[in-house]
Amino acid sequence: MSIAKTLTIAGSDSGGGAGIQADIKTFQELNTFGMSVITALTAQNTLGVHGVFPQTLEAIEAQIEAVLSDIGTDAVKTGMLFSADIISLVARKLKEYEVKNIVVDPVMIAKGGAALLQEEAIRALTKELLPIATVITPNLPEAAKMLGREEMKTIDEMKQAAIDLHKLGPAYVVIKGGHLTEGPAIDLLYDGKSIHVLETKRVETKHTHGTGCTFAAAIAAELAKGVPTKEAVETAKAFITAAISSSLEIGKGIGPTNHSAYRRFQSEKAIIE
Repeated sequence: MSIAKTLTIAGSDSGGGAGIQADIKTFQELNTFGMSVITALTAQNTLGVHGVFPQTLEAIEAQIEAVLSDIGTDAVKTGMLFSADIISLVARKLKEYEVKNIVVDPVMIAKGGAALLQEEAIRALTKELLPIATVITPNLPEAAKMLGREEMKTIDEMKQAAIDLHKLGPAYVVIKGGHLTEGPAIDLLYDGKSIHVLETKRVETKHTHGTGCTFAAAIAAELAKGVPTKEAVETAKAFITAAISSSLEIGKGIGPTNHSAYRRFQSEKAIIE
């Protein structure tokens, strides 16, 4: 049987809630064949990041070559890239293999506050990766960091940031509003012409480890299957909302979301209908 193929280029989360592990779970749940390129190993659990161990450029390039020269991919999702050198390498290889459907999650800071992207890497991200991206998915702090401004606190500031980030090259910009502290959970999608507001009821839980990774991976999975971008983002929003609503109380700190929740909700909906 044929199946859409998805590749994640990101860091490994030993705790299983974010990074490569979250991406592969999401790819599987959305019926695509998941593959990975590990850019860094992290010693991580629900209490935080206890160590980051970047892979060599040689190891990262070898992984990319192995996957793309043989299997290929219908979409790529990038996550934790850590350094300017890794970002430059990834951008170069994606262009070399003419990869389509590139979803860039500009991972900068872990839930516990640990830095996952070196300061000098932000410039490389905006100059080399954003111009070839199909979709970028920054949260509010990440969007502010890339634009060199104070963190946004209003919907109007989010809208302006989406417009300004689009000028850096990506075809679509999704700004996640999870850091807003009041009201519904609002994300914005900007396609260069119109801003689409994606709104759901805010779920009150601290167990949100891996939400950004999962959301971006879900977009990539849908794009890999040929779904139009706006619809892919809407499905990803539904996927992560279900995952947060059924988040797992695992560990002593910020627990992970439940990657199987969307499939279960869809099955229950089908039975009712």
